[in-house]
Amino acid sequence: MAKAGKKYPLVVYTTMMNRWWPAVFTLGIAVLGYAYGLRWMGEEARKWQIMAGAGALVTVAGLVILTIRKFAYIQLFPTYFRLVTPFLRLNVSYKRVRRTSTTTFGAVFPPSSVSKWRAEIVQPLAKMTAIVIELTGYPVSRTALLFFLSPFFFKDKTPHFVILVENWMQFSSEFESARTGGSAVTDSQIKRKESSSILSKLPKNK
Repeated sequence: MAKAGKKYPLVVYTTMMNRWWPAVFTLGIAVLGYAYGLRWMGEEARKWQIMAGAGALVTVAGLVILTIRKFAYIQLFPTYFRLVTPFLRLNVSYKRVRRTSTTTFGAVFPPSSVSKWRAEIVQPLAKMTAIVIELTGYPVSRTALLFFLSPFFFKDKTPHFVILVENWMQFSSEFESARTGGSAVTDSQIKRKESSSILSKLPKNK
């Protein structure tokens, strides 16, 4: 069995779930409270029981969203990378990768050019570095991917994925290493490189 690499949580997915679960959970509690009020006022059992059932269902849905919010990740293997969400498990061969590039998330999705609810998600993530993986083609239809993935994984209609992870430098290094068969740069090497870069800019004593 192919050796699996580190799992990198998908920041966009987690951010969206963090926004949704409190609203869904609160709505469920509110409906349960309304059902209790109907019972207290002496409404017929069928009416308040239906409301209570709906409230319980919505409340559970909120808890489920809370539970699965970090179940979305990208993971590297020797010959392919795996994109995972609670409802999708997609393996993409490195042979499909044309090239990768980096840019800020806000440059890919300018807050001023998207709808209001999307802008609310983009704004706190705008300065993060996104990795755009350009492909020769998708392993499944784009329509199917749009059904399971957020629109923030796609900047246009060309085959690609926009990936946003916390440690983008480490992920990028491991991705290129896996794709080309080289050796990845470790966290400590990246930190030393950043430190050296900062020190090189300090004035030198003569």
